[in-house]
Amino acid sequence: MATSQENILKIPYSDDILLALKENKEGFEKEAKFLLALKLYELGKISSGKAAKIAKLNRADFLLKMGEYRVSPFQEDLQEIAKEASE
Repeated sequence: MATSQENILKIPYSDDILLALKENKEGFEKEAKFLLALKLYELGKISSGKAAKIAKLNRADFLLKMGEYRVSPFQEDLQEIAKEASE
């Protein structure tokens, strides 16, 4: 089985963003990862399992947190859910 290489995405931002959001660096970066993963999932580009990995969450926590952003976790079809359950 081939192993996949982990890539790193760097996005520059200034302290002005942190001040405007009243957020610290760690919280902002954690939220940014989650929002990227959420949008990719919402657009149907990746599965919830892959999105959870990007967000550094387990799949159940990712699906639960989606509700905070009014995104339904029921975008996957039954076949994909059954496949993940059997793995």
